Amino acid sequence: MYDVLVIGGGPAGRALARACAHEGLDTAIVDRQDRVWTATYGAWADELPLHTPVAATSTVVRAYAHEEHLIPRTYVVLDNARLHELPDTVTVLKRPTDARYTFNATGARKGRAEQTAVGTVIESDRTDTTLMDWRDGDTFLYEVPLGGNRRLVEETCLARRPGIPLGELRERLHRRLEPGLQEERVRFPLDAPRANGRAFGAAAGFIHPATGYSVATSLSLAPKVAQAIKAGDDPKHVIWSRNARVVHALRRRGLEALLRMDANETRDFFELFFQLEEELQRAYLSGREDVRGTAAAMAALFRAAPWRLRAKMMNTW
Repeated sequence: MYDVLVIGGGPAGRALARACAHEGLDTAIVDRQDRVWTATYGAWADELPLHTPVAATSTVVRAYAHEEHLIPRTYVVLDNARLHELPDTVTVLKRPTDARYTFNATGARKGRAEQTAVGTVIESDRTDTTLMDWRDGDTFLYEVPLGGNRRLVEETCLARRPGIPLGELRERLHRRLEPGLQEERVRFPLDAPRANGRAFGAAAGFIHPATGYSVATSLSLAPKVAQAIKAGDDPKHVIWSRNARVVHALRRRGLEALLRMDANETRDFFELFFQLEEELQRAYLSGREDVRGTAAAMAALFRAAPWRLRAKMMNTW
């Protein structure tokens, strides 16, 4: 019998398996595919543990709503090949077996609100800049360097119930530019429920309801979960602390407000968001256990919003 069994070989599952093996736990992972992922995983650099493998770094991050905003944070694209690696002490299985601790890390469960996107990889000389452009309102253009002279350009529906169909997003993207070297498609729920049993990553509900990010949270929490198991503590208190549950509930309210907004209101909302003080932006985007900072960011947005936006927020915030 293994100490830990992780079911699912994505970035979250492999991070947890590596961390458990590092703690000396007899660890196995169920990964029927066992191949490097083709999806692009981006994150704010300051959310990640030290020594996280990175494929490309953006030292300049520009966001557009009505005006241009420079975000003073470094953004990175993760190195999938290195994230996929496991130490020799982790056993890779094709089917589950017995273990003292079994974690479901098979990905996001079903929800109603979705983030959808279609991207294409192009050749470009811009190697240090990430761009997020909300000037179209109901979708935004996302551009990020992938390393070398390659960039991912993506037409993204941040949050809709249901999400904008992938075919429509592909048409919008190709109206902007010709198809590139390869295509990338994204579809996942933003409002999947938190797991009651032992789960990790998107399967546990880590997806940020307002941004769709979850990988940085998984990479940061994996060592803490492994340490709790090693110490004989219940890992669920690490995975979903009380503060994390409160912040997640607040973010879900933010998602509900965003889902009520039309294209123009969405653009107005992000213009206000990018005008917030840096620490408030960071709290809402990255403060998974920062109850006070998350609430302060939401309150500041509400105070700054015109009445037509406040009306969309009042029944959810």
